[in-house]
Amino acid sequence: QVQLVESGGGLVQAGGSLRLSCAASGSISSINVMAWYRQAPGKQREWVSSISTTGFTNYADSVKGRFTISGSNAKNTLYLQMNNLQPEDTGVYYCKAFASYRDFWGQGTQVTVSS
Repeated sequence: QVQLVESGGGLVQAGGSLRLSCAASGSISSINVMAWYRQAPGKQREWVSSISTTGFTNYADSVKGRFTISGSNAKNTLYLQMNNLQPEDTGVYYCKAFASYRDFWGQGTQVTVSS
């Protein structure tokens, strides 16, 4: 089992920045990939970015060049640095871990970008 707790969401004006954190606990050594997803009101949850245990990162086209995913093994924490935020980035952001052939999800953190 892996437990995930997100934090760092909030209200920001367009062009601003936020850094999301995802604290992982439990069977951390079994994690293969961690990722961020988001869900805007009335829309399906969508993938934003992911990072493997080898450090390979990948981004959705909509956030490439603005968002940066990273991890701290010492702190067992995943981060998402979000710069130049736009109103279309508004939504609940979720952290996901793929471990032992299963997906584990956090409870989400709200990000609201005003125009």
